[in-house]
Amino acid sequence: MTKFVKIARSMRPLLLAGVAALALSACASNRGQLGSTDYSGMSAAQSQANLGQLTERYRRNPGDRNVVIQYAAALRAAGQPQQATAALEQAISRNPGDIALSVAYAKALTASGRLEQSLQLLQNVIRPDAPDWNALLVMGATLDQMGRHDEARKTYQQAAVIAPGEASVETNLGLSFAMTNELRTAETHLRRATQMRGANSQTRQNLALVIGLQGRFDEARAIYAAELPPEQVESNMAYVRALLTQQNRWDLIEKG
Repeated sequence: MTKFVKIARSMRPLLLAGVAALALSACASNRGQLGSTDYSGMSAAQSQANLGQLTERYRRNPGDRNVVIQYAAALRAAGQPQQATAALEQAISRNPGDIALSVAYAKALTASGRLEQSLQLLQNVIRPDAPDWNALLVMGATLDQMGRHDEARKTYQQAAVIAPGEASVETNLGLSFAMTNELRTAETHLRRATQMRGANSQTRQNLALVIGLQGRFDEARAIYAAELPPEQVESNMAYVRALLTQQNRWDLIEKG
């Protein structure tokens, strides 16, 4: 992994972006009961506007767990994981033992780089007899960022058994393989994820990134173009090329 550490680092925020911030029951049919909290695909302007709205809602009612979870997710999307952590710490002090808040808190801790603390929290929250699949996803993302990829993949596979057909599970599995430069395997999982329940624009952009890292630029650009405005497409393509250049990977790209 050390040879491609820049590529691995580029995957880290993507792992958490696709993980639902809610702790749901093991039944996948309960998915989304508190509303969507994935704000990762928003433009900078949309992210700021969304954060502004949620900030006002949080100030009016900081005791509403749904508002706190959404506010924390918006803060993380805006690059403010420490503030998200602080908001969730206050909410948990008022609601000790709340699984949804605990999982959201673990996610904020991971985004802040407090990986050991996040992992310990999740180990305490996850019930061996009835594990929560969203909690398992956050644990997998945390393990991946710690470089414990085999353990992370086993955790994702456990989540897949509990919640079969969830795009976020398959996405994180694909990104895990991308972190170790197993790009063909990563692509297989990400293609599968785009056909699953919960697949969104970020799912397809993850696929475009992995395809671009294999040197298939036209294919990657076409996927980005279906999701993003032209200027953002070119910005993403420049980022893909920069990753390849920084890692001297041009000679490793398969031709044809």
